[in-house]
Amino acid sequence: MVIPQFLADLLQLLFDLAVPSAMCTMALAGVALRQEGGMNFEAGGRFQRWILWSLILLTLPQLLSWFAAQGITLPPQTAGVRGAWLHGMEASFNSFVSEIVLARLVPILAAFFVLKATLDASQGHSALGSTVSAMFLLTISGSVQLLRSWNSGSEFATTDMLASLWNYIAGTILPEAAGLAVVGAIISYARQRPFMPLVASGIAFLSVSGLWSLVRVMVR
Repeated sequence: MVIPQFLADLLQLLFDLAVPSAMCTMALAGVALRQEGGMNFEAGGRFQRWILWSLILLTLPQLLSWFAAQGITLPPQTAGVRGAWLHGMEASFNSFVSEIVLARLVPILAAFFVLKATLDASQGHSALGSTVSAMFLLTISGSVQLLRSWNSGSEFATTDMLASLWNYIAGTILPEAAGLAVVGAIISYARQRPFMPLVASGIAFLSVSGLWSLVRVMVR
């Protein structure tokens, strides 16, 4: 049965809006990151769920190709939306995300998180959580581009992207966090404050990959 052109255009519209929708979910992930503490986010919390939705949206065609390989008939993707009305909706949504959400709303949210960091510091609390959330929001565009570069194009692109994200965190982010922990330990030692927790944190950050390999060996 031939799919009506309007429905085909509507399905293609959903595919075309996947990337800007992923940027919106990344912004929601940044807000959820601060609500969960900024640094020690909850396992299975809203931050992780929004990140997962971002990965699903960025690999939506590949994910649907897996269902097609299981025998589920899916409509083919077209080169673009043909209908003028739906094409206008697509252009409007893309402009809304790029010109309002990313260009104006996200920087304002990051600025409020910086303000929250100063308020936390004034009350004797750590300002690191709000600062990390602000930095996360300001790097949404670059983060989405990095995630898209990890798209393997296979039927398992979603899980491949998750694996690449894990490798990037373990191989790039955590060593840098370990270096910052060592710097913090030195400053704490110079100010005669407890510094061993920071030293232990730095060692733990550098040991994550090794611990993960050890756990995998132990369960075999």
